[in-house]
Amino acid sequence: MELNADFTQRALIHSHDMPWVASPMPGVDRRMLDRIGDEVARATSIVRYAPGSHFSAHTHNGGEEFIVLDGVFQDEHGDYPAGTYVRNPPKTSHTPGAEQGCTIFVKLWQFDADDRNQFRKEMDNGTPVHVLHEDAREVVRFVNLSAGQSFTETPKGGAELLILSGDATEAGDTLVTGSWLRLPEGAKLDLTAGADGAKFWIKTGHLPFAAAPSV
Repeated sequence: MELNADFTQRALIHSHDMPWVASPMPGVDRRMLDRIGDEVARATSIVRYAPGSHFSAHTHNGGEEFIVLDGVFQDEHGDYPAGTYVRNPPKTSHTPGAEQGCTIFVKLWQFDADDRNQFRKEMDNGTPVHVLHEDAREVVRFVNLSAGQSFTETPKGGAELLILSGDATEAGDTLVTGSWLRLPEGAKLDLTAGADGAKFWIKTGHLPFAAAPSV
């Protein structure tokens, strides 16, 4: 499967308008944003766990990065409430689930194969811009804009963002909570927050490394 797999093109999806599609695990549904591959895929998705649902134990050979959007995500390493950012690099394993249900934004097979930096972090630390992760390939940030404030840059290696709360405009489009935007390398990002401000997750620099999983 290929979905939004041309990384030279701007892509915008309002995820709340998408239907939920069942995953192979009962009670776990997803909204696919971009994808290269089938069940083993370089993938970006919104995933919803029904209360009491879980995946079987598995190893992330290509790494897993996620944000807890609502509820509490759980595995044998602990509980991850809404607002938590997690990086599980290649070769890490767990048994994920959610006793009370949760929704996460998750990216699979998008790590450097040698990355072993595993951590969890609260995104909103009260600062306008919080750098969550930075390495030679990418920079990941949480940004909190006040009403009418703009965020403008032309990042090397493209950009990808998810609106976590509030709303904003970009290139004539209105982005609301759950809107996902990807801009190709060389494209300018010019985002202006609406009346209630906007909080968003943003990753830059990573698109030149996009590739199908090597399995």
